[in-house]
Amino acid sequence: MSKFIEPSVEEIQTERLYQTMGLSDDEYDKVCDILGRRPNFTETGIFSVMWSEHCSYKHSKPFLKQFPTTSEHVLMGPGEGAGVVDIGDQQAVVFKVESHNHPSAVEPYQGAATGVGGIIRDIVSIGARPINLLNSLRFGELSHPQNRRLLEGVVAGIGGYGNCIGIPTTAGEIEFDDRYDGNPLVNAMCVGVIDHDMVQKGTAKGTGNSVIYVGLKTGRDGIHGATFASEGLSEDSESKRPSVQIGDPFVGKKLMEATLEAITYDDLVGIQDMGAAGLTSSSSEMAAKGGSGMHLRLDQVPVRELGISPYEMMLSETQERMLLVVKKGTEQQFLDLFEKHELDSAVIGEVTDTERFVLTYDDEVFADIPVEPLADEAPVYILEGTDDKPETKTHDYSDLDVNATFDQLLTHPTIASKRYLYEQYDQQVGANTIVKPGLQTSVVRVEGTNKAIASTIDGEARYVFNNPYEGGKMVVAEAYRNLIAVGATPLAMTDCLNYGSPEKKGVYQQLIDSTRGMAEACEALATPVVSGNVSLYNETQTSSIYPTPVVGMVGLIENIDYLNDFHPHAGYKLYLVGETKDDFAGSQLEKLQFNAFSHEQVDINLSTEVVRGEQIKQAVQQGQLSHVQTVGKGGVLMTLARIAAHYSLGLDVTLSLSDAQLFSETPGRYIVAVKSDQAIQIDDAVEIGTLTDDKQFKVASASQQIQRDVDQLKQQWEGAIEQCLNTTV
Repeated sequence: MSKFIEPSVEEIQTERLYQTMGLSDDEYDKVCDILGRRPNFTETGIFSVMWSEHCSYKHSKPFLKQFPTTSEHVLMGPGEGAGVVDIGDQQAVVFKVESHNHPSAVEPYQGAATGVGGIIRDIVSIGARPINLLNSLRFGELSHPQNRRLLEGVVAGIGGYGNCIGIPTTAGEIEFDDRYDGNPLVNAMCVGVIDHDMVQKGTAKGTGNSVIYVGLKTGRDGIHGATFASEGLSEDSESKRPSVQIGDPFVGKKLMEATLEAITYDDLVGIQDMGAAGLTSSSSEMAAKGGSGMHLRLDQVPVRELGISPYEMMLSETQERMLLVVKKGTEQQFLDLFEKHELDSAVIGEVTDTERFVLTYDDEVFADIPVEPLADEAPVYILEGTDDKPETKTHDYSDLDVNATFDQLLTHPTIASKRYLYEQYDQQVGANTIVKPGLQTSVVRVEGTNKAIASTIDGEARYVFNNPYEGGKMVVAEAYRNLIAVGATPLAMTDCLNYGSPEKKGVYQQLIDSTRGMAEACEALATPVVSGNVSLYNETQTSSIYPTPVVGMVGLIENIDYLNDFHPHAGYKLYLVGETKDDFAGSQLEKLQFNAFSHEQVDINLSTEVVRGEQIKQAVQQGQLSHVQTVGKGGVLMTLARIAAHYSLGLDVTLSLSDAQLFSETPGRYIVAVKSDQAIQIDDAVEIGTLTDDKQFKVASASQQIQRDVDQLKQQWEGAIEQCLNTTV
């Protein structure tokens, strides 16, 4: 008789307990067909997490197949823990982005901290040393106390983990909109560097080879975390607090260093971190990729307390753990290594030739499942979208008060400086950060070389909601422009697709259209997708979030010398590159003035993006440009304000634009600063004024004069978020 009391196969079926785990009736029937019998409690739990949306992408696989995944630079694309892209000299950059949205909604500090820890382990499991972290965050408006609490908790969690483990957080983006009330988005990205010959894969091969567990002892935290991430949030979500994992960055640091040492051992066969679905996903996926079977002896798993059942062990998402496969007979050298790093470890099983996933505890069988169907035969759902197009309306901006609008946008948390928040992150640990958070893309030196990696993370949810197809293109192009602005050559991207429930026709149509636009942009801009994550069911009881595909992109800087003088100064000329049109749909101006969408068409020309981007990049690398800023949220006027405030410089600019066009968000534009004696050759570049040392911000349009003291401007811009967070109303 088993020492663990669990529901019988009859109870699981008749009481439909599988539904509480996340399996539908049809999925349960499919499991029965695969096994040729009814699954027991542990087997039901294993199928439920492996076939969850979070692990199997059962609603999103058809969309992911659209993305280009190869190029001359790509060494390893989707399918492993992270993508690997060549940067020359037998070195590569490794990167990925993942979501931790639902856990952060329930427990913001640990939700964010474990999101950071998980993405770091993805990079380390490939064998790369992380060089920087980025994040993309979305919250409801800060006028609501709950959103202030979530923001402060998430930022503290990101800083608490990243600072302790010793990896700089160098870039990110944060936006605020009431559509994220109750369902914040926390997307974490990590970038690492590796030598080509050290790249690891999560594979289990070689009959008789041993499976080694290393890291924190398994507890009951995070059980069914993958399932929790695959359902909407509700009033019951607070009761899911035990599903949120607990991070330990100090153990994470030990595990990172031990793993990076372990990959230098010739006897390592494969390695994978225990992320979503914990021991279940890591072990079964490694066996599937190796075309092997695996037998785990769960009585050998290090546990935090007595009485943890096989079901709990397999579904626990206890943090800071890795799973290794090593050649038989070499186990002790790995166990000694982990003991040196003060980590718990144990041999918990072996690779078999049965192509079955077998779990035993004290010789009692708790699961016997064919590997391939478990890992690869989750159902794929192709649902229906809708032919209904949103009604198009025209908003009237003829009575716009430019000065009042300027002040309102400057201090809205989406446009305001995030300095108060990112100062909580260690930005320079490791001493290789060249461009810190603030205005531009992150730039981190590749240690021991004169090369650097530029990395950015971007999302354009309002554009995607306004027009999913064009918006999908825009989010990829925005990341591309941010890399171009520091002179980097864009190489590849990772994405995190954050959407509401795909079972809603409108949301499903957003997925169809936006991913098609993203795929087209990836092709045009030569930025293949090498890794990523999908987060669906971002729902509250009242609404879905905006469709929020987030793009992380990396680029290569071959020689960083030009960055020594890449800084604007008084006396430099300012140019606006690109034509400004009446593009307000999805803009911050539209939100401020109408709090509604016109759904008017805003087009982006990808061919022009490539030509203009190449011209800008070459001019930066050749030292012709001393600063480049992409024109983003709030349009030209707010971009100029950010430059003045960030660098404490005055400026005197004249723009041949209408009042509303000052805030237009026409894509594809840049503002560049050029030395007074320097000529430039960039198409569609128009000189608009100069930077000054008089601390006066002066912009004249066709009918308006905007003038502010720069110190006051800086104080407003940098102090807005702190003021919001300290508001007691």
